Order: sequence, then structure tokens, then C-alpha cells
Amino acid sequence: MDIHVTINGRSQTWRVGPGEILLDLLRKRGFTSVKTGCGQGDCGACTILVDGVAMRACLLVAGQAEGRELTTAEGLALGAEPNVLQQAFVDSGAVQCGFCTPGMLLSAKGLLDEQRAPSAEEIKEALDGNLCRCTGYKKIIEAVELAAERMKP
Repeated sequence: MDIHVTINGRSQTWRVGPGEILLDLLRKRGFTSVKTGCGQGDCGACTILVDGVAMRACLLVAGQAEGRELTTAEGLALGAEPNVLQQAFVDSGAVQCGFCTPGMLLSAKGLLDEQRAPSAEEIKEALDGNLCRCTGYKKIIEAVELAAERMKP
């Protein structure tokens, strides 16, 4: 069947197989920021935004994306320049191996799009389920706080 999606601001039509997992489809389509981790929705490596809400692509059948707006980490940058959140991760030293970073960025973006000045507890809650084995979470939380500060009007 064909599905129609808007991904990173671009309208596209994709042919999908019955039961095809959205994570697998995105990777086949070249969206390599969406990582295969646990395959059970526990690690957050496959986090994307679906209509602005952070979701695990490994738990979604591709057909569920029909008519939806999808955002991957590839869609965050402003051309060749990183967006405020990406730059805050770099400036805070919150990026190590990069495996969890796209999911962390998208979970944080979902939060910051909804709430411009989240508390540390709200940031922790938004990032819950995104596992990082390199940095721990202190620098990641600091990066989201820095981005929130930089995004103030």
C-alpha cells in the first residue's frame, strides 16, 4: 500500500509492506539518525516526532504514519547550521558516541515545543526512556536547560 507523509517538511509518498515497521522504513529511506536499539521501545534510540509528539518508531507500523507529520534528527538543522537545541548539546558536551543523541534531541524538542521553560524534573521526565551509556544524563539535562534559555524571546 502507499502512504503519504510529511517528513522533515517534505511531502512524500512511500510504498510499504503489510506489517512493515516504521523504523525499518525510515532507515531504508536514508534517515539514519533513527537508530535500531532494543526493538521494544525501551531505549529511545528510534525516537522521532509524530505530529510533534515523541514516539518510538520501532513500535509503529509504517501504515500508522499515513497523513502524519514526521520529524527525524535530519530535519532539525537549519540548512548546514545546527538548530539551537543541537548547538546546546554540542556546547554542553552532551554528545559522546552519538547513538542516543538523535532520540534525546527529538524528545527534548517535543518538550521544548510544548513548554519553553521546563524544570529539571520535567526535562528528566521527557527524556525518560532514552538510554545513554556514555555521558550519563547530567550534561544532557544541562543541554536542554541551555537550549530553553537560548530560546527565550
